[in-house]
Amino acid sequence: MKYRKLGASDLEVSVISLGSWLTFGVGVQADAARACVNRAFELGINFIDTANIYGRGAAESFLGETLNGRPRDSYVLATKLFFPMSQSDRGLSRAQVLKQIDASLRRLRTDYVDLYQCHRYDPETPLEETMAALSEVVRAGKARWIGFSEWTPAQIEAAFAIPGVERFVSSQPQYSLLHRQPEQAVTPLCAKNGVSQIVWSPLAQGVLTGKYLPGARPPGDSRAASDRMGHTMSELMRPKVLEAVQRLKPLAAEAGCTLSQFALAWVLREPNVASAIVGATRPQQLDDNAAAAERAVDPALFHRAEEIVAGA
Repeated sequence: MKYRKLGASDLEVSVISLGSWLTFGVGVQADAARACVNRAFELGINFIDTANIYGRGAAESFLGETLNGRPRDSYVLATKLFFPMSQSDRGLSRAQVLKQIDASLRRLRTDYVDLYQCHRYDPETPLEETMAALSEVVRAGKARWIGFSEWTPAQIEAAFAIPGVERFVSSQPQYSLLHRQPEQAVTPLCAKNGVSQIVWSPLAQGVLTGKYLPGARPPGDSRAASDRMGHTMSELMRPKVLEAVQRLKPLAAEAGCTLSQFALAWVLREPNVASAIVGATRPQQLDDNAAAAERAVDPALFHRAEEIVAGA
C-alpha cells in the first residue's frame, strides 16, 4: 500500500480507502462486512469513510462496533453530515453541525473523527454560520480536520474567503474514467489551496470492473442486480457505456493488471487525488483493488482509454 498526505493536514492516508455507502450496516451481512474491514487493515488500508446518512446511522454503528478495540491512532476515520436524519434534522446549520457530530461520535464509539465533511452544500444556511460551527467542532477536539463533498468552485472559494475559521483540507467528488467533471475547475482550485481529493465511485459503482456485459443480465450477486443497491446505476448501465468498458479490457491486459486496477490507477495518476474510496462486499474485492496502489501504467494506455470512453 502507498500513502499520500491529505491536503494541508498532517494526515497520511492510504491511496485506496474503504467506503461504506450502500454496504456496511445495510447491503452486506455483518459477518461479511467485518471480514472486509479486517482484510482492509491487513492490506495496509488505513482510511475509512462513512456518513451519518448511510443506513441512517447504521454504517457508523457497524463501524463503531467493528473498530472497537483497535488502537485509535492506527486508522483515519472520516464521516459526513447534511442529508436528512429525520423530518427536522438536516443541513449545515450550527445547531445541526453540533448535534450531528455528537451523534456520529456516539455511534462510532470514538472521541473524535479525523475528518468531518459537509456531504453537500447547504443553500439554506449562511456559509459563515456553517464554517464557524465546523471550526467549533475542530477546536473542541471532536474533529481534527474538515472537508466537503460535491461543492462548486464558487462555493469552495467563498469558504476560503471567510477569515478566522478552520480551512478545508479535503474534497470528495465523484471521479472516474466515466465521470471526469472535477478536472475542469474543482481539482485545479483545490490543488492551489491545500485541498486534496478523496474520490468516490472511482469504479463507477462497479461498471469499470467490466463485469456487466452489454445485453446480458447483471450477475446475481452484483450491485446492479440488487433492488437495494442498484437503483442509482441506470445511467451507467446504458449499452453504449458497457460496450466502451469492454473495449478497455485489452488495455488493462497490456498493462498487466485487471480492469479494476487499471481504472483505479487511472484515478491515482492525478497527484491531487489523495485516496480513492472503494466499496466491498467480499474481502477478495479488496485484494484486487488494493493492488492498484502498486500498478505503474504507461500513460499512453490511459490516453487510449480516455479516447475510448469519451463518447460513451
